[in-house]
Amino acid sequence: MDNLEQKRFPIGRFEIPENICDIKLNEYIKVIKDFPNKLKNLIEDFSDDQLDTQYREGGWTVRQLINHIADSHMNSLIRLKLALTEENPTIKPYDEAKFAELQDSVNMPIKPAMRIIKGTHQRWTVLLKAMTNKQFERTFHHPEHNESYNLRVYLANYVWHCNHHFAHIENLRKEKNWS
Repeated sequence: MDNLEQKRFPIGRFEIPENICDIKLNEYIKVIKDFPNKLKNLIEDFSDDQLDTQYREGGWTVRQLINHIADSHMNSLIRLKLALTEENPTIKPYDEAKFAELQDSVNMPIKPAMRIIKGTHQRWTVLLKAMTNKQFERTFHHPEHNESYNLRVYLANYVWHCNHHFAHIENLRKEKNWS
Protein backbone atom coordinates (compact mmCIF):
# COMPACT_ATOMS: atom_id res chain seq x y z
CA MET A 1 0.00 0.00 0.00
CA ASP A 2 1.51 3.36 -1.02
CA ASN A 3 1.55 6.40 1.28
CA LEU A 4 -1.51 8.06 -0.31
CA GLU A 5 -3.50 4.84 -0.09
CA GLN A 6 -2.37 4.47 3.55
CA LYS A 7 -3.55 8.01 4.33
CA ARG A 8 -6.87 7.48 2.50
CA PHE A 9 -7.53 4.09 4.13
CA PRO A 10 -5.51 4.00 7.35
CA ILE A 11 -7.27 0.86 8.60
CA GLY A 12 -7.67 -0.65 5.13
CA ARG A 13 -10.73 -0.77 2.94
CA PHE A 14 -13.96 -2.24 4.28
CA GLU A 15 -14.22 -5.98 3.79
CA ILE A 16 -17.46 -7.82 4.47
CA PRO A 17 -16.89 -10.20 7.39
CA GLU A 18 -17.74 -13.84 6.69
CA ASN A 19 -19.66 -14.58 9.87
CA ILE A 20 -21.03 -11.95 12.23
CA CYS A 21 -22.02 -13.81 15.39
CA ASP A 22 -23.88 -12.40 18.41
CA ILE A 23 -20.61 -11.70 20.24
CA LYS A 24 -19.36 -9.67 17.27
CA LEU A 25 -22.69 -7.81 17.08
CA ASN A 26 -22.31 -6.82 20.73
CA GLU A 27 -18.79 -5.58 20.04
CA TYR A 28 -20.07 -3.56 17.09
CA ILE A 29 -22.89 -2.03 19.15
CA LYS A 30 -20.36 -1.00 21.80
CA VAL A 31 -18.30 0.80 19.13
CA ILE A 32 -21.43 2.68 17.99
CA LYS A 33 -22.29 3.54 21.61
CA ASP A 34 -18.78 4.72 22.54
CA PHE A 35 -17.80 6.50 19.34
CA PRO A 36 -19.14 10.03 20.12
CA ASN A 37 -17.16 10.28 23.38
CA LYS A 38 -14.07 8.75 21.80
CA LEU A 39 -14.24 11.30 18.97
CA LYS A 40 -14.92 14.18 21.38
CA ASN A 41 -11.87 13.22 23.46
CA LEU A 42 -9.71 13.19 20.34
CA ILE A 43 -10.72 16.63 19.01
CA GLU A 44 -11.99 18.64 21.98
CA ASP A 45 -8.81 20.72 22.24
CA PHE A 46 -8.38 21.34 18.51
CA SER A 47 -8.09 24.99 17.49
CA ASP A 48 -9.88 26.35 14.44
CA ASP A 49 -6.58 26.11 12.53
CA GLN A 50 -6.29 22.45 13.46
CA LEU A 51 -9.93 21.81 12.51
CA ASP A 52 -9.23 23.44 9.14
CA THR A 53 -6.23 21.18 8.45
CA GLN A 54 -6.61 18.50 5.78
CA TYR A 55 -5.95 15.00 7.07
CA ARG A 56 -4.07 14.37 3.80
CA GLU A 57 -3.21 16.43 0.75
CA GLY A 58 -6.33 16.72 -1.36
CA GLY A 59 -8.48 15.37 1.47
CA TRP A 60 -11.08 16.91 3.70
CA THR A 61 -10.30 19.04 6.71
CA VAL A 62 -10.98 17.72 10.19
CA ARG A 63 -14.00 20.07 10.29
CA GLN A 64 -15.35 18.51 7.07
CA LEU A 65 -14.71 15.00 8.43
CA ILE A 66 -16.71 15.74 11.59
CA ASN A 67 -19.59 17.14 9.54
CA HIS A 68 -19.35 14.19 7.12
CA ILE A 69 -19.63 11.78 10.05
CA ALA A 70 -22.77 13.61 11.24
CA ASP A 71 -24.29 13.50 7.73
CA SER A 72 -23.35 9.89 7.11
CA HIS A 73 -24.50 8.58 10.46
CA MET A 74 -27.84 10.42 10.26
CA ASN A 75 -28.35 8.72 6.90
CA SER A 76 -27.31 5.43 8.43
CA LEU A 77 -29.89 5.67 11.20
CA ILE A 78 -32.61 6.39 8.63
CA ARG A 79 -31.47 3.42 6.51
CA LEU A 80 -31.67 1.18 9.57
CA LYS A 81 -35.19 2.39 10.37
CA LEU A 82 -36.28 1.92 6.76
CA ALA A 83 -34.92 -1.65 6.75
CA LEU A 84 -36.72 -2.39 10.02
CA THR A 85 -40.06 -1.07 8.78
CA GLU A 86 -40.14 -1.88 5.05
CA GLU A 87 -39.33 -4.90 2.89
CA ASN A 88 -35.87 -4.42 1.35
CA PRO A 89 -36.33 -0.68 0.78
CA THR A 90 -34.19 1.08 -1.78
CA ILE A 91 -32.15 3.67 0.08
CA LYS A 92 -31.32 7.12 -1.23
CA PRO A 93 -27.61 7.56 -1.92
CA TYR A 94 -26.09 11.03 -1.68
CA ASP A 95 -22.93 12.69 -2.95
CA GLU A 96 -20.68 12.79 0.12
CA ALA A 97 -18.07 14.98 -1.58
CA LYS A 98 -20.66 17.61 -2.53
CA PHE A 99 -22.14 17.53 0.98
CA ALA A 100 -18.62 18.16 2.36
CA GLU A 101 -18.32 21.30 0.23
CA LEU A 102 -21.52 22.89 1.56
CA GLN A 103 -21.08 25.82 3.94
CA ASP A 104 -22.35 23.95 7.00
CA SER A 105 -19.49 21.47 6.52
CA VAL A 106 -16.77 23.97 5.62
CA ASN A 107 -17.32 26.96 7.90
CA MET A 108 -19.49 26.15 10.91
CA PRO A 109 -18.20 25.36 14.37
CA ILE A 110 -18.22 21.60 14.98
CA LYS A 111 -20.38 21.67 18.12
CA PRO A 112 -23.68 21.24 16.21
CA ALA A 113 -22.25 18.28 14.28
CA MET A 114 -20.93 16.74 17.49
CA ARG A 115 -24.39 17.10 19.07
CA ILE A 116 -25.88 15.37 16.02
CA ILE A 117 -23.34 12.55 16.29
CA LYS A 118 -24.03 12.12 20.00
CA GLY A 119 -27.81 12.07 19.61
CA THR A 120 -27.75 9.89 16.51
CA HIS A 121 -25.50 7.34 18.20
CA GLN A 122 -27.69 7.29 21.32
CA ARG A 123 -30.79 6.53 19.25
CA TRP A 124 -28.88 4.10 17.03
CA THR A 125 -27.61 2.19 20.08
CA VAL A 126 -31.10 1.86 21.57
CA LEU A 127 -32.42 0.41 18.31
CA LEU A 128 -29.47 -1.94 17.82
CA LYS A 129 -29.67 -3.29 21.38
CA ALA A 130 -33.39 -4.00 20.95
CA MET A 131 -33.03 -5.86 17.66
CA THR A 132 -33.53 -9.60 17.34
CA ASN A 133 -31.38 -11.92 15.24
CA LYS A 134 -34.24 -12.07 12.76
CA GLN A 135 -34.24 -8.29 12.48
CA PHE A 136 -30.48 -8.27 11.80
CA GLU A 137 -31.26 -10.39 8.72
CA ARG A 138 -33.48 -7.65 7.27
CA THR A 139 -32.09 -5.85 4.25
CA PHE A 140 -32.03 -2.66 2.27
CA HIS A 141 -31.13 -2.21 -1.38
CA HIS A 142 -28.29 0.11 -2.39
CA PRO A 143 -29.00 1.29 -5.96
CA GLU A 144 -25.43 2.48 -6.66
CA HIS A 145 -24.05 -0.98 -5.87
CA ASN A 146 -27.18 -2.75 -7.17
CA GLU A 147 -27.00 -4.97 -4.12
CA SER A 148 -29.00 -5.67 -0.99
CA TYR A 149 -27.23 -5.66 2.38
CA ASN A 150 -28.41 -7.25 5.59
CA LEU A 151 -28.23 -5.27 8.80
CA ARG A 152 -25.30 -7.30 10.15
CA VAL A 153 -23.13 -6.23 7.21
CA TYR A 154 -24.52 -2.69 7.43
CA LEU A 155 -23.47 -2.50 11.09
CA ALA A 156 -20.00 -3.89 10.35
CA ASN A 157 -19.63 -1.24 7.64
CA TYR A 158 -20.52 1.60 9.99
CA VAL A 159 -18.19 0.34 12.69
CA TRP A 160 -15.48 0.40 10.03
CA HIS A 161 -16.64 3.93 9.07
CA CYS A 162 -16.26 5.15 12.67
CA ASN A 163 -12.80 3.63 12.99
CA HIS A 164 -11.75 4.76 9.50
CA HIS A 165 -12.42 8.47 10.11
CA PHE A 166 -11.18 8.33 13.69
CA ALA A 167 -7.88 6.99 12.31
CA HIS A 168 -7.72 9.87 9.80
CA ILE A 169 -7.87 12.41 12.62
CA GLU A 170 -5.71 10.44 15.05
CA ASN A 171 -2.98 9.95 12.43
CA LEU A 172 -3.03 13.65 11.55
CA ARG A 173 -2.73 14.52 15.23
CA LYS A 174 0.30 12.24 15.57
CA GLU A 175 1.86 13.46 12.32
CA LYS A 176 1.52 17.11 13.39
CA ASN A 177 2.56 16.31 16.97
CA TRP A 178 -0.58 17.91 18.40
CA SER A 179 -0.85 16.78 22.01
